[in-house]
Amino acid sequence: MAELLASGGTVEMARVVLDTGADAVYVGAKGWSRRRAQYEMSDDEVIASARYARSRGKILRVAFNTLPASGEIPLLLAKAAKFVREGVRDFILTDVGAMRALKDRFPETVIHASIGCTIVNAEDARFYKEAGATQVVTECRMDREEMRKIREEVGVGVEVLVHATTCYTYLGRCTMSSYTRQEWRFDDEGKNHFLGSPNRGGLCYRVCMTEWDQIGEDGSVEAGRVVLPNLAYFLVDDIPDLIDLGVTTIKIQGREYSVPLVGRMVRFYRDLIDSYLRDRSSFRMEPWKERMAEIVSARDSERRDKTAALISESGLPA
Repeated sequence: MAELLASGGTVEMARVVLDTGADAVYVGAKGWSRRRAQYEMSDDEVIASARYARSRGKILRVAFNTLPASGEIPLLLAKAAKFVREGVRDFILTDVGAMRALKDRFPETVIHASIGCTIVNAEDARFYKEAGATQVVTECRMDREEMRKIREEVGVGVEVLVHATTCYTYLGRCTMSSYTRQEWRFDDEGKNHFLGSPNRGGLCYRVCMTEWDQIGEDGSVEAGRVVLPNLAYFLVDDIPDLIDLGVTTIKIQGREYSVPLVGRMVRFYRDLIDSYLRDRSSFRMEPWKERMAEIVSARDSERRDKTAALISESGLPA
């Protein structure tokens, strides 16, 4: 049966998603997981959340999905060692060198290759398997046949985002935000945080979601108020097919949403999955679409507010 994985941006959120039906929760180590610090966890919070997950018979997964400099690899391994000593075994990484280093140091760990790896075909998945990954997060627009090849021919688990955000480029590969703020700072542990670059420990200011002018060669405005494609989505219709395909994990993003909203998302997907598994032959999607519409409205409202605040912080006009 497919694992339901949800986000834990705070200790409270981690507990709520586990209590409302997630089989596993992923959290970000502070400074290492492509989010603002308030949506990441201190070491003590990670450990406390991991203990709670184990008490429920569930899994906590720690994200180290930024791209570390060479001098930061020892910092990553030291932090991972603290978590491993406390029983954490599951990690999400983007950097292939960090994967190999972590697997060599702690062979018992379970490594998931993040969406930021931009895995778009079976050979990509094979490459990350050789680096130590046992599961890969597929690009959100990947077709089902490619997922099947990865699962069956490569022999790694397949993780699919069913609630996330698309991007006008590949997720995890955009550098647009970093052009708005060329700043960095070191934290007390020696980790460098590049403001405007989620890939290096900062955050995305979502500047692609503001309106743009298209300028011609002569400097004139050819088109105004251009909006780049960057949509939030729910893959509700795809859930039965994903389950039948045998995907390993169904993943819900959303560390920056409110705890009640994330809890509603998890409960929705838990109920939908369980309903389909109980009786596949008579399952109908229509009632679930009606229930999802209410969640979509709440999600879009929170996302608009968050995006406006981030664009304002970047210094660009909203």
